[in-house]
Amino acid sequence: MTATEVLVTRGAGKADRSKDRSRRKTPHKGAIAIFTGPFSALFLLFYLIPIGYAVWQSLQVVERDGLYGEPTEVFGGLTQYALVFQNAPFWESVGRVLVFGIVQVPIMLGLALLFALLLDSPVLKGKKFFRLAFFAPYAVPGVIAAIMWGFLYSPNLSPFTQVTQTVDFLSPQLVLWSIANVVTWVFVGYNMLIIYSALLAIPSEVYEAARLDGAGQVRIAWSIKIPMIAPALILTAVFSIIGTLQLLAEPQVFRSFSAAVSSTYTPNMTIYATSSIPNTHLAAAFSVVLALATFVLSFVFLKVTQRKAEQ
Repeated sequence: MTATEVLVTRGAGKADRSKDRSRRKTPHKGAIAIFTGPFSALFLLFYLIPIGYAVWQSLQVVERDGLYGEPTEVFGGLTQYALVFQNAPFWESVGRVLVFGIVQVPIMLGLALLFALLLDSPVLKGKKFFRLAFFAPYAVPGVIAAIMWGFLYSPNLSPFTQVTQTVDFLSPQLVLWSIANVVTWVFVGYNMLIIYSALLAIPSEVYEAARLDGAGQVRIAWSIKIPMIAPALILTAVFSIIGTLQLLAEPQVFRSFSAAVSSTYTPNMTIYATSSIPNTHLAAAFSVVLALATFVLSFVFLKVTQRKAEQ
C-alpha cells in the first residue's frame, strides 16, 4: 500500500469515527435543561420579551377620530423613528454623553488600573484596608452618592464654602464634569476589582522569571502585568461605554441642585421625560435607537481592540 493510500485510509477512518461521535446522543440532557431552564426563562421574560415589546411599541402611532375622539393605536411603520432623527434635544444629549465618556472613562479606568497595580505590588502595606477603601464608594447607591456630592457642590450648603463660592461646580460649563466626578468616585472600585482579579490569575513564575532577568516593579507592571490583563481592561471599557450611554441617576438628582441640568440632559432622561408626557411610542423609539447605538459603539470598540491585539 502506497503512502497516499495509507493517508486516504486514515482519513476515511477519522471521518467514520467523527460520524459515529455525531450519532451519539448527548448524555444528561435532563440535567442540562434543569440547570439552564431557570436562566433561560428569566432571560426570555425580563430581556427578550421587553425588547420585543419596545420594538413593537415603537412601530405604533396614536390616531384620534376628530379633535376629541377616542385615541386608538395603529401600525405606523417608521413614523416614530423619523421623529427621533428630527429631535434635536435627543441628539444633543447623545453628543453630551459621548463627550462625557471620552473624558471620564479613560480617567476612571486609569485610576482603577493604578489602584489594582498598587494592591498587587509587594511594596504596598495594609492591602486589606486599601482594597476595602477603594471599593467602599461602590457600596454607596448612585442616587445617595449624587445627593451627597450635590450638597458638597452647592455654594449655600457645602462645608467648603470658600471653594464652592469661588468655583461654581453647578454652572452650565462645569456641571457635566461634576457629574463625571461622582460617577468616577463610585465606579473606580468596581472596575479595580475586575482588574485586580485578573492580576491575581497571573502565574507567579512569570514574575520570578522577570526578576531573574533584572526587571523592577515598574518594568514588570508595564511589560508583563498590563499586557496580560488586557482582556479585563477591554471588559471594563465595554461596561463603561454601556454605562455612559445609560447615564440617568446622577444627572436626574443634579436637577435639584442646578438649573443647567434639563429634563433632556442625557438620552435616558429624554426617554423618561418623553414617556411621562405620556408618549410611550416615541419613548420606545428613543430606547431602540439608543440600544442600537450602544451595541454599535461596543462592537466597534471590541473590533478595534481585537485588531490591535492581533497586530
